[in-house]
Amino acid sequence: MRKYLLLFTAAPFALVSPAVAATAASGQQTSEDSAETSVEKAPEKEVFSTGVAKGRDRLDSATSTSSLRAGEIEKFGARSLAEILRNIPGIRAEAVNEGNSSYSIRGLPLASSGAKFLQFQEDGLPVLEFGDMSYVSSDLFLRADFNLGAVEAIRGGSASTFASNSPGGLINFISKTGDVEGGAVQVTKGLDYGENRVDFDYGSKISDTLRFHIGGFYRSGEGPREAGYTAWKGGQVKFNVTKQFEGGYVRLYAKLLDDRTPAYLQAPVGVSGTDSDPDFKSLANFDIKKDSLLSRNITNVIGLDGDNTLYRDDARDGMHAVSKTIGLETQFDVAGWSISEKFRYADNRAQILQNFPASIAPAAALAFSLGGPGARLSYATGPNAGQAITDPASINGNGLLSLSLLQNFKFNSADNVTNDIRASRVWDIAGGDFTTTAGFYKSRQSLDADWLFASIITDVRGDGDAALIDVTSANGVRQTQGGYFAYSAVPVTTGYRRKYDVEYDVSGPYASINFHKGKIAVGGSIRYDIGKVNGSLYGSELGAGRVGITAFDINQNGVISAAESRTGILPLTSPAPVDYDYDYVSYSAGINFRIAEPLAVFARYSRGGRAAADRILFTSAVSPVDGSLTDPKNAYDAVKQSELGLKFRKSDFTVNVTGFLADTGERNLQINTAANGAVQVERIIRKYQAKGVEFEGGYRRGPFSLTAGATYTDAEIKDDEFNPTVIGHRPRHQANFIFQATPQVSTDMFTVGANFVGTTSSYAQDSNQLKLPGYTLVSAFLQFRPTERVQLSLNANNLFDKTAFVEVTQAAIPASGIVTARALNGRTISTSLRFAF
Repeated sequence: MRKYLLLFTAAPFALVSPAVAATAASGQQTSEDSAETSVEKAPEKEVFSTGVAKGRDRLDSATSTSSLRAGEIEKFGARSLAEILRNIPGIRAEAVNEGNSSYSIRGLPLASSGAKFLQFQEDGLPVLEFGDMSYVSSDLFLRADFNLGAVEAIRGGSASTFASNSPGGLINFISKTGDVEGGAVQVTKGLDYGENRVDFDYGSKISDTLRFHIGGFYRSGEGPREAGYTAWKGGQVKFNVTKQFEGGYVRLYAKLLDDRTPAYLQAPVGVSGTDSDPDFKSLANFDIKKDSLLSRNITNVIGLDGDNTLYRDDARDGMHAVSKTIGLETQFDVAGWSISEKFRYADNRAQILQNFPASIAPAAALAFSLGGPGARLSYATGPNAGQAITDPASINGNGLLSLSLLQNFKFNSADNVTNDIRASRVWDIAGGDFTTTAGFYKSRQSLDADWLFASIITDVRGDGDAALIDVTSANGVRQTQGGYFAYSAVPVTTGYRRKYDVEYDVSGPYASINFHKGKIAVGGSIRYDIGKVNGSLYGSELGAGRVGITAFDINQNGVISAAESRTGILPLTSPAPVDYDYDYVSYSAGINFRIAEPLAVFARYSRGGRAAADRILFTSAVSPVDGSLTDPKNAYDAVKQSELGLKFRKSDFTVNVTGFLADTGERNLQINTAANGAVQVERIIRKYQAKGVEFEGGYRRGPFSLTAGATYTDAEIKDDEFNPTVIGHRPRHQANFIFQATPQVSTDMFTVGANFVGTTSSYAQDSNQLKLPGYTLVSAFLQFRPTERVQLSLNANNLFDKTAFVEVTQAAIPASGIVTARALNGRTISTSLRFAF
């Protein structure tokens, strides 16, 4: 029966004539054995295909590249995509969440969240056109499982010209395609945290020219932090089928992702000492490594939706991402030209429910600020609901309350349609290979979203037991309703309730030439990006009498309470248009000299652009009258990079060293604190410069192997249009030195090793006051293979349970000694049993 089902699935490929497709195998190998990593014995030739015109041996290419294969990724014990990517040299990953994490590369600025100057690709096409769209970044729709064959990364170089909006680099997640037959099933259990997970995959030949691969995962559990409920729930399934011809192939693939994960945002932590030498400590009853402000007692999300009608959601849904994807990829020859065509349609949507602490204060002080002198506190939810808090100073042993923004971001559509077609030909000129490539890229990125806010009061307690708190004025007037102070972002702001529906249409013709003769390879590429942006915006920040706050009877009892008088509403009858075009040119040129068989040096200069996405909406960059850009410079940011590198490869030893210099323009929004300590969203227009050197190497001798990487970066803010006091400062979160290393011993029966990742200190904010301490995290792994097809694994992530901060909102230590911060997860230990077949 299975055979007939597979033949039915593959039947459409029989219609493709072998005469049309006539070149070699897939230009993008995807089996476990296809992507080289320095852990393995280095081959005589390493072919790298991401972000270049044509796959070439890395020693013949003037690019800085890395790759991780599936077998090595499995050992890291990563609990998220970001924990995998922090093992690639040059990449800084703030690995807190599974989805909506933040990434940067080679010192390029991380002014906000997401990955502005990096593009995440899946099988050679972007997951989203822009990697830093507010609250919906590319990794939200990506998961690592047994489908993943390899991860390829190119830093700088031709990434600027072989993809749009990727001047910093490309990270390509390459799927298995069934060229290695067989499969596996693995069951994983968290030993000291809540995770139950099943992974599977299987690939096989249907005939000599037809093969398929299918795989996926499902998981559920509380996750690595206490939430008080099942915060991780969902999975994905991916499938592809490939028809191979004498000189080419055609592949059809599909993906269904439906996954819920929690959003671990900033949380309170105590800090003493000095800004230059701070001492961070977890608060009583709240461990910054293992707790969050998520709770079984804070589940009801209520207010007016994007159509100004009453809605009710469940905060336990967290970050719920759904992606339904279909795609086609083919490669063939026509009249001596190698043609490749890639198309994908992704139906993406998501809902992000998260708890952002806007203010942490002593309970009595917060009661006074919201309810006036003599204000009283009581529990609104939880086992103590209705009880008065008679001693606010001792509540939970820390005496603190949080005024939080309960954020509900509904992305009704983040659909992405992408097509990339290119043609290459190799000409024999003067005894050398002259390669010409021309291509055309087309994409449409939709962004239809509602931003809904509520202000709530909670206590500060871990173990998933935090509760909503009511505030009542001395005269008996309740200022909250079930712990809600407002069904809007009041008192933080009367704005930030938004609705928008915008489409980004991107066209990108590109071309390249490369001449390779003997030891010399020289080439260049160029790209012309053309963008059209159209849509509508709704929000009180757009001015012209637009109202953002109204009174609404949320509980339908016929009486307007104080909280209900602060209900957010959208001015749906007063939209503002978005209507502008842009264009820019990117280029790259490099030369590679292969001094000897194992040794090469290269130099490259590139200029790439990153078009502005939704970060400039609702700002003065876009006119609310006609939707045009108020300044053409607001359309995109440019990155100029120079690189000088050396590569060495022997059978048991590899080393790559690259020096870099990058000048970057930046227009963005940044969450930080104002001079009075209040959280704010600040618009920035800046110029940055980063220079440094990155190292990547590997060594193998007998059963022992070592891979290592390190990046030294000297970054500086060179100019700031609004705040010249930060000129000359180091950008926030930017460490001078980041590193990773994985030593291991492997035999037929077992593999044992450790994964080290670390960073030196950085600054919490661009004012360069409060320092974030450096850290080194150690994760250990053990794989035991009692028989050929059975493997038992043990992974300990953050083995020594170290505290590692990646973000602090405050620029300096406040008088209260309390800041809000995000720390990496504490120790988590899991075990897995895997059966191969």
